Amino acid sequence: MYEVLQTAEHFKKQIDENIKRLEEDLGASSAKSFDEYRYMCGVITGLLTARRFITDLTKSMENSDE
Repeated sequence: MYEVLQTAEHFKKQIDENIKRLEEDLGASSAKSFDEYRYMCGVITGLLTARRFITDLTKSMENSDE
């Protein structure tokens, strides 16, 4: 199970890095149109949702061992 939790942490780290990059791009006004801005915001929302699912899953796995 340790490997699964380690893999989940790796995925969360990758997600966090992608979110940070997108937020920096948005902060630098890199979106060339409102559609591109909405797309980037949607990607961030999706990544945050995926991260929350991973966090919930790992908590459930940790609690099932107790």
